[in-house]
Amino acid sequence: MELMKQIWDMAQKDIKRIVLPEGDEERTLVASQKIKENGLAEVTLVGSESVIRSKAADLGVNLTGINIADPETSDKLEVYVNEFYELRKSKGMTIEKAGKIVRDPLYFGTMMVKVGDADGMVSGAVHTTGDLLRPGLQIIKTAPGVSVVSSFFIMMVPGSKYGEEGMLLFSDCAVNPSPSSEQLAAIAIATADTAKKLCKIDPKVAMLSFSTMGSADHEVVDKVRAATERAKELRPDLLIDGEMQLDAAIVEKVASQKAPNSDVAGKANVLIFPDLQAGNIGYKLVQRFANAEAIGPICQGFDKPINDLSRGCSSDDIVNVVALTAVQAQFDK
Repeated sequence: MELMKQIWDMAQKDIKRIVLPEGDEERTLVASQKIKENGLAEVTLVGSESVIRSKAADLGVNLTGINIADPETSDKLEVYVNEFYELRKSKGMTIEKAGKIVRDPLYFGTMMVKVGDADGMVSGAVHTTGDLLRPGLQIIKTAPGVSVVSSFFIMMVPGSKYGEEGMLLFSDCAVNPSPSSEQLAAIAIATADTAKKLCKIDPKVAMLSFSTMGSADHEVVDKVRAATERAKELRPDLLIDGEMQLDAAIVEKVASQKAPNSDVAGKANVLIFPDLQAGNIGYKLVQRFANAEAIGPICQGFDKPINDLSRGCSSDDIVNVVALTAVQAQFDK
């Protein structure tokens, strides 16, 4: 896959430190060796060192050159506990409570990123998206000028003529259940910027709905229209248009009938779904029916990169998301 070769090349040229808080999970252990062997990142596994080493031995995983951080024995634990307490004391946090929370590998890994002991984090092989977002929002928080954390999938559809030679970005498919028009506009802008920086494509962003350019009236359509106008107002340099149905967004013949004056219709490579239900259903339909590779969900909007995995992910999926996270960390310089 050309995109992932490009991402791997970028990751290898500027090695970043990525923490994997699910350190004793089998796919994560296998992935850590692949990451090390391919020079994609410096990996730290979080968890009980004895358990990690025992499982690695059972799997035949070579841990040479891979770091292990055991929250129970780490000399950084006190630093992380005190920092977490300072971050959350206005919310009623106590030192005692912080000491228990930071021992959780997800919180420990997030604190590593916060204080600069790691450049990014990848989790989700066994934890839910909510499990990842909770410490992320409490500790890392959103980047300056960013109002909402969102996610995207890079969909690679073999043999497809749609999007960018079969590649499209779908957003938001994992984080925001029912974004407001303002949030939807922010998601569209963030995904367009991601498409440019990470995928090196000229984004053409379609704001999806069941209506195309006023063909139907409903409050959910109104939200997409308002989001489209807001996104255009905020970023007139981007090609963003809508509202439009999926076929009008990607099929030129349909676009010529339904949206003949649009610079995006028929040529869209970034698809913004109106809510999480549509986005989640949409990416899974394409993944299953078109035998597409779904890379992600990748988070955007955090002040430092932390990324999610599908719980059905393979070790190769973890390797690719770590490489993407490492490249995102390069952008944070």
